Amino acid sequence: MVKTYLAPAKINLCLHVLGKRPDGYHDLTMLMQRISLYDRITLRLSAEPGVRVRCAGVSLKPDQENIAARAARGLLDSADLHTGVDIEIDKQIPVAAGLGGGSSDAATVLMGLNEMLDLKLSSQALREQGVKLGADVPFFIFGHAAWATGIGDVLQKVEDLPPVWYVLVNPGIAVSTAWAYGNLRLTSRRDDLKIPRFSRVVDSVTAVLHNDLEEVTVDQHPQIDEVKRRLTVLGAAGALMSGSGSTVFGVFAGEVEAGAAAERLQQESGWRVFVVRPVDGKGPING
Repeated sequence: MVKTYLAPAKINLCLHVLGKRPDGYHDLTMLMQRISLYDRITLRLSAEPGVRVRCAGVSLKPDQENIAARAARGLLDSADLHTGVDIEIDKQIPVAAGLGGGSSDAATVLMGLNEMLDLKLSSQALREQGVKLGADVPFFIFGHAAWATGIGDVLQKVEDLPPVWYVLVNPGIAVSTAWAYGNLRLTSRRDDLKIPRFSRVVDSVTAVLHNDLEEVTVDQHPQIDEVKRRLTVLGAAGALMSGSGSTVFGVFAGEVEAGAAAERLQQESGWRVFVVRPVDGKGPING
């Protein structure tokens, strides 16, 4: 059996770092949204035992294993299955860019194999499996815009986000998440953050834009500030770095305005530019 799925990227509309935990993780409060930039994941069940991954253009260190392979192996082991799985990843989401591509790939593998093998695991069970792989994996299984707390794995659905469009700009800089958190200077802890309420206008999105990691990454990579400035000049209602960077997104009220800004940016720069919209809905996305 062979099936192809789409693994969406995400952006952080806000990211507050509350403090460091004894286990080395950080307590976070984030507003996260999936978007229509996808890796394409093809899963093939095989009689030959083992998990094999092909991903053109992505090289791993000798002691590293692709997170998608770990997801497949963990699911098979927990179900005591000896089926072989071949995973082919067509990578479109920039790597080390603050968009959660690896976590989304892992979540998609978990959901896809759950469907293909008819395991009938609940969304909660898959999220419990996913958090062992990475803090963002449960969000991609959750399937909705979410207010994320804890290490990012405690999720509450966020309703009524307006139907905005985003222009993503990746300046080609790879940023290590561990480096960004390691260089963050924590000041005062905030425990009063609550899920914001949204109207159907773009300003209700721009009002929440905030990222505690932005200052750290911009200090090392000032091009990010230039990307934000260009997006604003071209009509974005607001702009923010996603995650630990280096991708920046601009918020636009409509597809036409977003497309015009993206076209200008592609003409003027060597940056990677994408026009995307929010993605909602549970379960794997068929490709």
